[in-house]
Amino acid sequence: MAIALRKPNEIEKLRAANKIVGGALELLRTNTKVGISLKELDAMAEDYIRSHNAKPSFKGLYGFPNAVCTSLNKVIIHGIPTDYKLQEGDVIGYDIGTELEGYFGDAAITVPVGTISEFDESLIACSKDTLYYAIDKIKQGMRFKELSSLMEQFIISRGFVPLHDFCGHGIGKKPHEEPQIPNYLEGKNPKQGPKIKNGMVFCLEPMICQKESKPLILENGWDVISADGLRGSHYEHTVAVINGKAEILSLA
Repeated sequence: MAIALRKPNEIEKLRAANKIVGGALELLRTNTKVGISLKELDAMAEDYIRSHNAKPSFKGLYGFPNAVCTSLNKVIIHGIPTDYKLQEGDVIGYDIGTELEGYFGDAAITVPVGTISEFDESLIACSKDTLYYAIDKIKQGMRFKELSSLMEQFIISRGFVPLHDFCGHGIGKKPHEEPQIPNYLEGKNPKQGPKIKNGMVFCLEPMICQKESKPLILENGWDVISADGLRGSHYEHTVAVINGKAEILSLA
């Protein structure tokens, strides 16, 4: 399946959808405090999204029950909001999608609850720094596999490993489109596969594990953890390739 090339007016529609994602994530970041529940945070973000005339695109997607993926501590991605109340020292990831006038937005952050350990700070920094490093390296003509390889090398250089079997993706008139963009090189040759072109819009989302890349899905059918059972982190932006470089669309 071909990777869509978006016209400037389509990119602006995607920017509008993604700006709402960025605003919702900032709202959650500022309200991440000891004692608030995951369901309260989920409801807060859903209200924000709907107040901006958008839909929470994750709600009902593949059967997901909520507006926000709330991934707590060892849960790396796809955490279902519960009545759990945040405690000092927790690490919480938020992943949000929107749909606005038929165009989709998607981004994620991982944040500390109160004061966390230096190690957990480095764990969060790895996903965020990997994301911004990769975005900075994107240029027209490079291959997506080269981008995956760069992310993997960066993650390993920080002493962590990428989660396997989940990936970044294209986005546009559907929440998930071609291509799939793993955070690690599949195969041995990064000089294979599709090239990055102007007009492409896609999500990069480093998902960080401590020791084991193998994922396990918990009994609720959604929460994804590492086989090592240790804390992870996750960051994501939607970017558009404009004039040969990547521009972040999912900022507040």
